[in-house]
Amino acid sequence: MSAKPPRTPPATAAAKALEVAAKPAEIVGQTLERALDPLASALKRAALKRADRQHRQLTSEPAPPARSKADAALVSPLAVPFPRIEPIAGVELAIGRAGFYKHDRPDLLVMRFVEGSTCAGVFTRHGVGSAPVDWCKRQLELSGGEDVRALVVNAGCANSFTGKPGADAARRVASALAKHLGCRQRDVMLASTGVIGVVLDDGKIVHHLPGVAARLQADAWEPAARAIMTTDTFPKGAVAESEIDGVTVRIAGIATGSGMIAPDMATMLSFIVTDASISAAALQTLVSLYTRSTFNVVTVDGDRSTNDTCLLFATGQAGAPRISRAGDKRLADFRVKLEAVMLDLAQQLVRDGEGASKFVKITVNGAESAASARKIARTVAESPLVKTAFAGEDANWGRIVMAVGRADEPVNRERMGVRFGDLVAAEDGAVSRTYDEAKMSAYMKRSELEVSVDVGVGRASASVWTCDLTKRYVEINGDYRS
Repeated sequence: MSAKPPRTPPATAAAKALEVAAKPAEIVGQTLERALDPLASALKRAALKRADRQHRQLTSEPAPPARSKADAALVSPLAVPFPRIEPIAGVELAIGRAGFYKHDRPDLLVMRFVEGSTCAGVFTRHGVGSAPVDWCKRQLELSGGEDVRALVVNAGCANSFTGKPGADAARRVASALAKHLGCRQRDVMLASTGVIGVVLDDGKIVHHLPGVAARLQADAWEPAARAIMTTDTFPKGAVAESEIDGVTVRIAGIATGSGMIAPDMATMLSFIVTDASISAAALQTLVSLYTRSTFNVVTVDGDRSTNDTCLLFATGQAGAPRISRAGDKRLADFRVKLEAVMLDLAQQLVRDGEGASKFVKITVNGAESAASARKIARTVAESPLVKTAFAGEDANWGRIVMAVGRADEPVNRERMGVRFGDLVAAEDGAVSRTYDEAKMSAYMKRSELEVSVDVGVGRASASVWTCDLTKRYVEINGDYRS
């Protein structure tokens, strides 16, 4: 056996950094920022952009199903086509109608996973939480995420703030599906989205489970994405291919969310499946780490959900070797592609922001720390005055400066600058000498905007994706329960 080298190789150091990602988010952020130098971070961002382009090339843009003119008018102008997602070995899907909506639409999704599948998840840290979130956290803790066999999702009822009756209803749903599939109830994951404060009528779900289970099939990703929609105007999906030790593996995911989006450890609901063979512990490290750079850097309205859930499943059916550590060098390509899928889904949530007409990237440079840059960027992205200015196609950089200042983070007013795309609005703490209102107005008519702010106190940067705030948002939420 050869002697150990005197220094830890860079690959091993990166692996250790990944392993700690399963710890609380604050610890993860501090550890990673110490472990990864600026060059490594830049290389990671470049790799992520390449992976994003590559996995989009795998998708087709099929013609959307026939819709009435009224329906088409309600679809977000920022919508993207649902990708072509081929079957992922080891998972089957089926949808049904439990009747949580007055109109005729699917509102129930069941996913069945092959024996031996692993699972990991991140969930809302909202103070109220929900029965399905409590259920998943408890069962994953008991099982360690090993041999998870099924998932049940319903739209139309969040089963949140429902106390013991809500918890009992969730347990009965898990128990009923477990009996159908011949597994333990702890092997069944649950998720719900919809109205808060209403106890789940589990009888509606249990009654339809036999029929739904009988229709399970491998090729049903788009129907699955549609079944979990609430105020969404288009189904959200993403797909990518990767290699692990020379074996091709696939990653696919769906998500739902349109309003009440300011995730904290997850998005509204997102379910991602890979046919790679990865231990539950490694999956937990990966999903915890990449949630921070994807779902947690998007915001629609600044309100967090009680039901935020992101679950990552691995069926192990691709034939690749089993990976037990998130930092394993054989997962290098997989890690990049997984993050790209998660970022794609997160950005689609913003594109479908209730009433959204502008997709906006807010970048803060020159901050004291990455955490400070994120806080400033989020404050700008969630400012109602900034968001309504976007809706009005007004390059009101004064509102952006206002939002930067109220983030209560270190800034240098004399060095601050604001850009809209390549156009300079302000520099060195004052309006730019090259400011051109006509060019600014022309830029603001675009459907996709980029705003960057330099706060002039350091070298850290961060980006947040958001949308504008329109009259349609008020209409949607004013009529939500009616």
